[in-house]
Amino acid sequence: MNKMIKHPNKTINYPHQKDTLYYDASCPLCSKEIKHLTDLQKGGLYCADIHTELPTELSSQKDNMLKILHLYQKDGSCLLGLDATVGGWQHTSLGWAFSFLRWPLIKPLADKLYLVWADKRYQNKYACGMCQE
Repeated sequence: MNKMIKHPNKTINYPHQKDTLYYDASCPLCSKEIKHLTDLQKGGLYCADIHTELPTELSSQKDNMLKILHLYQKDGSCLLGLDATVGGWQHTSLGWAFSFLRWPLIKPLADKLYLVWADKRYQNKYACGMCQE
């Protein structure tokens, strides 16, 4: 059964019963991290390829979702960027190792570094406009 969740910009029907991390499967580095994450996860997390598993209700957000990670939680919330990364790893026994990235003194710098890296990854892969579906 689909349920309604709150996207940062609107409420949508959401098809998954687990927390769902949307990632760019055409990115080798992203795919490698997701493989490790899915191998180590304890359950409750579904990793979905943005290119093949994006619900229609989120299709207008595809470009933004390719820029930074989105983790839609089963409680209806959406985590973005490094919060999504840390949230995804919380489904593994290694979640504790990522928690420091959310500490108040580290979070601002970690978020800035993540956004710089994510923007460079996106620009290198998609800026030409020919690579998007």
